[in-house]
Amino acid sequence: EVQLVESEGGSVQIGGSLNVSCIISELRYPGYTLAWYRRAPGKEREGVAAIDKDGHMNYAPSVKGRFTISKDRQDSGKITLYLLMNNLQLEDTAMYDCAADCGGAPPWLLLHGERYHYRGQGTQVTVSS
Repeated sequence: EVQLVESEGGSVQIGGSLNVSCIISELRYPGYTLAWYRRAPGKEREGVAAIDKDGHMNYAPSVKGRFTISKDRQDSGKITLYLLMNNLQLEDTAMYDCAADCGGAPPWLLLHGERYHYRGQGTQVTVSS
């Protein structure tokens, strides 16, 4: 079964940077799309960034230009999904989790709805002033 495990999040000050990762195992599908979601306190869960198997990416307007999604396949066959977050703001404070769609959906589709087959447990990112 596909498993997703996020790295530990962290706490940073406004304007700081943080890189979180997600190790994905047993993802053996011809087409897949990976995404990062987040849920801020008192808000609905939202799609942050998504990337498909061929490297096509989409970002939520609120993070475009500040966040970068990328992926890397290890020799073991596992995939590491990254989210580099720059110029972090208070509103970026949230629980972030990674997810995988195994049907080859376009990245934009994952950002506009909770479309995924597997999901990680989440990691907390806190931005303070």
